[in-house]
Amino acid sequence: MARKSIEKTSRPRPGRSSARSARQRIRDAAIPLFYQQGARAVGIDTVIAKSGVAKMSLYRSFRSKDELIAACLDERDRSYWAWFDRVVAEHPGDPREQLRGVIRGVAKRTSKPGYRGCFFLNTASDYVDPWHPGRKLAVRHKQELASRLLKICRQLPVQDPWALSRQLVLLINGAQATAGMLGKRTQMEVVEAAEQLINGGVISGGALARRQTHHAK
Repeated sequence: MARKSIEKTSRPRPGRSSARSARQRIRDAAIPLFYQQGARAVGIDTVIAKSGVAKMSLYRSFRSKDELIAACLDERDRSYWAWFDRVVAEHPGDPREQLRGVIRGVAKRTSKPGYRGCFFLNTASDYVDPWHPGRKLAVRHKQELASRLLKICRQLPVQDPWALSRQLVLLINGAQATAGMLGKRTQMEVVEAAEQLINGGVISGGALARRQTHHAK
């Protein structure tokens, strides 16, 4: 009796577990399809065939293709910031190395075979309507990138941290947009370009001391 009771209570509910499984399978199938071919170009039937779920299961998990696109971007967003946080954590208390680590990572990621550009930039280009859920998530992602870079730049002795962070965002976006077009060597030059931006904004020791004194008053 005890064994039967344990088996009965430990057995998962078929409805809830299968729903989660179907949702994950759909998303896992859709992400590479949307990334490699473009979300606009991929039809729902292609996602269904790739995921192996029934059409009814797809629409139980996602009310529309737009909602599926948003879910895919949300998943990529989480994985990107997990990577970003790992890179920053490798250089505690050293904002310059944190920026270098991020830029080096971007250069390596964009130089890999099969890299098809930034998922977020691609989606924003596909869907120009500012209210489209995919575009809204893409904009939010880039805003978060600017915010995180600004937080690091503010720890550096630079004249204008806000301008530097925005310039680095433009540099990263450019590297992602031109990936695969100009060759790996050119792609890796983003590291040197970022170094020049950072060094160009550094305040001299005397100017830094004066600014600190001014802020202390």
